[in-house]
Amino acid sequence: MKKALQEAEIAFEKDEIPVGAVIVVNNTVIARTHNLTELLHDVTAHAEMQAITSAANFLGGKYLKGCTLYVTLEPCQMCAGALYWSQISKIVFGASDEKRGYKTLGTQIHPKTEVISGVLEKECSALMTSFFQKKR
Repeated sequence: MKKALQEAEIAFEKDEIPVGAVIVVNNTVIARTHNLTELLHDVTAHAEMQAITSAANFLGGKYLKGCTLYVTLEPCQMCAGALYWSQISKIVFGASDEKRGYKTLGTQIHPKTEVISGVLEKECSALMTSFFQKKR
């Protein structure tokens, strides 16, 4: 999660919403990214979406079985849907998203995917709060 938080800090410095994501398989980082929606002018360029694409390219296939996603913010419904289809084995996230998170919106995660929340939650939340205070 610390590597995902580093990615979120990079996003913060680029004036992107500070969400970072890392995908790991067999204790090896195979994808590391952050939100790129502003840079790419693309509403789908969330950290998770970038990480899924990068990991799939690395593995040479569309399924992420055996992989773990570490992400600083609870995935939104779009990202949760993509994670569902990727069949990722585990999702670990930091801060919950009470307004746009997949749990609030009732989006399903693949039934075989393990989800762990609240890892480095304070640090992840503080970065988001700082970003939006700066914007106001």
